[in-house]
Amino acid sequence: MKILYQIAIIFFLCLMGEIVSALLPFPFPSAIAAMLLLLAALFSGILRIDHIKEKSDFLLSNMAFFFIPAGVKVIEHFDTISSIWWQFLLISILSTVLVFLITAGTVSLVMRFEERKEK
Repeated sequence: MKILYQIAIIFFLCLMGEIVSALLPFPFPSAIAAMLLLLAALFSGILRIDHIKEKSDFLLSNMAFFFIPAGVKVIEHFDTISSIWWQFLLISILSTVLVFLITAGTVSLVMRFEERKEK
């Protein structure tokens, strides 16, 4: 029963993200809206981490399944991609390196912030 409760919370937040995305006068990803709603609920105390911990741990441990649709789309559009493969590869490599650098910088900044907070 606890798992169903956690799934219901996650689906509710996804539904609210869809509603927020539909109401905005500009295009905004509903998944980002749902994550922002989750963040707000966690910070405000409406939700606690233990309310969704088991289900979120399950989703994180099985994250590879979420890449299957993207892989299928790449295969479906292989004719288009094959004509620009080097550009596609270059963008993929550069964006991956950029994400690594930004993540490393963010982690470093947070660690410094935590060290200052402890002192």
